[in-house]
Formats: sequence, C-alpha cells, structure tokens
Amino acid sequence: MKVFITGIAGFIGFHTAKRLLPSGFTISGVDNLNDYYDPALKKARLAELGDQIDFQSLDIADADALSDFVQQQRPDVVIHLAAQAGVRYSIENPFAYARSNLLGHLSVLEACRHLPSFSHLIYASSSSVYGGNEKVPFSEDDRVDNPVSLYAATKKSDELMSSTYAHLYGLKQIGLRFFTVYGPWGRPDMAYWTFTDKLLRGEPLPVFNNGDMRRDFTFIDDVTACIQAIAEKAPVFSKDERPHRVYNIGNHTPVPLLEMIATLEEATGCKAKIDMKPMQPGDVKQTYADVSRLSADYGFNPKTPISEGLKSFVDWYRHYTNS
Repeated sequence: MKVFITGIAGFIGFHTAKRLLPSGFTISGVDNLNDYYDPALKKARLAELGDQIDFQSLDIADADALSDFVQQQRPDVVIHLAAQAGVRYSIENPFAYARSNLLGHLSVLEACRHLPSFSHLIYASSSSVYGGNEKVPFSEDDRVDNPVSLYAATKKSDELMSSTYAHLYGLKQIGLRFFTVYGPWGRPDMAYWTFTDKLLRGEPLPVFNNGDMRRDFTFIDDVTACIQAIAEKAPVFSKDERPHRVYNIGNHTPVPLLEMIATLEEATGCKAKIDMKPMQPGDVKQTYADVSRLSADYGFNPKTPISEGLKSFVDWYRHYTNS
C-alpha cells in the first residue's frame, strides 16, 4: 500500500511514518519545515526516517505544487496531518491558520479527489472543536459550533469542508479529533515539553488557571497504532450515508495539570517551582474524550499510562538535548 503523509516532519506525521514503514508501506510525504518551532527538530525527525521515504519540502497551501507531487506518487491512502498548530499562537498570527488549515486542507481535498484508484483520506481535526463544552466526556454527537479560539474554528471548518467533499464527490474520509497527543519527538510548544525543560533548568513553571485544568493526555504510540488500523481498513459506508466520519482519539482519562507536573517531577528527579497564572485567552479548562466509537469500529484501546508515557518522553528529551 502506498501512503502519502502531509506534515511528515511534524510530531504525529513522523511517528506515523515510523510505524508504517516496518509493515511494508511505501511512504511519501511533504512538509514546509516552517519556523513555528525550531526547524532543526523537524529536520532531525526526517533524518531518522532517512531515505526510506520520498520527501519533498512543500507548502500544502500551494495547491498546484501539492497536486503535482500527489499525482506523481499515486497513493492509495492520504494521511493529512499538516496544520498550523497551537491555540495561543492563533491569537498572535491568525493568517497563518487561514493559510495552512483552511487553504491547505482544501488543497489536500482537491488533490485527493483527482487521484485514480484512491481509497480514503485520514485527516487531523482537534479536541479544540468542543470549545468550552462542560458536558463530559466529549462525544462526537455534541454540538461544536462555539469555538473559543481561531485554531478551533479552522479545525471545525476543515470537518465541514470534508463533509461537503464527501457529499459532492463521494470522497471517503475519516477525521480524527486528537486529544493532547504527547511523547518522544514531541512539540516544544506543548506544556509537557516546556515543563520538562524548565524543571531541568530549575526555572518556574507557568501554571494557568491556577492549576485548575485537566487534559486527556494521549500517548503517541497509541495514536499511531490506530492510524495504521484506519489506513489498512478502508471505511465502509451505507448507501444513505455520507462517506465521512469523525472520531475522538484520546485516552479517555483526563489528568489534572498538577498531577501531570508531579509525574514529571518524579520522571526528572526535580522539584517544581510553580508560578500560578490566570486562564489564557482561547484556552479551555478540561478535555475528556469518549472513544467508544473508535474502539467499536477500529479496536482503539489506549494502553499507555501517563507515568509511563512521560518517563519515555523525559528519557528521550535528556538524550536529545544532552541534559
């Protein structure tokens, strides 16, 4: 099977390629290697993949360039993970989100619909679409029309565009609402990374909403195992159903922020200095995934406790940074 991955130098894209390669998949992919965080980390991920993949540095918002490369590769499955990430950065640089997440997603949809013998598209949505939802756990049936950040609004827009392409062109698609994915080779803008860095340096940790926050932390290996299952099993839709489904992909176990910090203290052997701060604009107090649909349809069964997952990250981080 030939798989094309957008954002292949990103955290989830890299791990997805790394998981698929030993199973005999032929992998190609693109990434624009932007400087939202240090491009050296993205290049290091690509170096880990080496010449096992066919890579091109490319902006997915460039519809013609993307289409040309996809037509050259002729993949059976496209896994679309490229996006401008980050809730808080969307307040500072909104147009980056419009370009990557809206125009970029549309470019991917157009490239896919013109592929011959194409099976299906898997694309990244986000738990952010639930906004300030207070009903837990978050279900795919919940209303998601009250986003609290531009990032969330773009991800909900992606779901709507995908649903439209499923209706108009019969393009088979699976959208995944990711819940706080973490692990080795992760993103430096994520709390677990910045907290680890500050713990090892002896610097204070900025803890928002005075620590009254919970996140459904989902370990990267659990995520990529499920992505592989979806890539291998083409979705089946009834005649009356739009060929588009959205699933939560989380750990179904929200962890209090202060508990996460205590777990990092144990993994690093360092005592945290806490700097309590108010809630940030665009942030939410809690995320909590109902994953029953993904479990029923694809056997999703996250197995990694946060103690094990964060230790794995800290061990990698010490090696990567020589700290």
